[in-house]
Amino acid sequence: MDLLDGYVVRARLFPAMLAIAPAFVFLLVTVGVAYKDLGLPEVLMTVTVGVLFFAFADIARRFGRSAERKMFVSTGGRPFPTVLRHRDSTLNAKSKARALTYLAGELGEPAPTPEQEAADPAGADAFYVSCGDLLRGRTRDQSRFSLLFAENVSYGFRRNLYGLRYPGLVLNALTVAGSIWLIYRAGGENLTQYGVVLVVAAVHALYFTFGVTQRAVLDASQTYGRQLALSCEDLMKTP
Repeated sequence: MDLLDGYVVRARLFPAMLAIAPAFVFLLVTVGVAYKDLGLPEVLMTVTVGVLFFAFADIARRFGRSAERKMFVSTGGRPFPTVLRHRDSTLNAKSKARALTYLAGELGEPAPTPEQEAADPAGADAFYVSCGDLLRGRTRDQSRFSLLFAENVSYGFRRNLYGLRYPGLVLNALTVAGSIWLIYRAGGENLTQYGVVLVVAAVHALYFTFGVTQRAVLDASQTYGRQLALSCEDLMKTP
């Protein structure tokens, strides 16, 4: 039943399905050519069984976390609200001061000053990571923190899709090679069917090359971090 969870579907399953889209279309076309009396609903029911959904979502998560660890080496593979850094200008000074005061009180340790942050960036970041862990634990109510949840989904989607970027492009190339070989083998009689696969593969390659980038992941991380920090305003109102 976890597959019905909005985060799992949108942040894990959708990236996996996008990564294998050309291969999936290739499979449908190949099965349709070989078994002309087999209807599309039967093919879909055979391919998209629940266990494959779970497998695809799990693979996307693993590849995404691997990419995340490489991007956030200094924090052990965890994106954290860099907006809390004194040298970061994403949040206005007053909002940041209120958030740091609240978080320092909840953690029971003083927040780093601008001078301490400049002298020991790693130590200051350790405090900010703790702040992120605290906030994530207290903002799990999706209905109360709906905007934060939406930004978390956006970040998870981009992270997992970026993790699948190169496997997806390799699978795309194999699909194109297989389609061209089958067209050549059939003397071009199946060009219409496999032409669809080639069009999907071309669009897929363009998107994964220019749209799925590390910069997009970092932008989503910053936006999520900003919203996570702003959740302090709501938490401060709660006794």
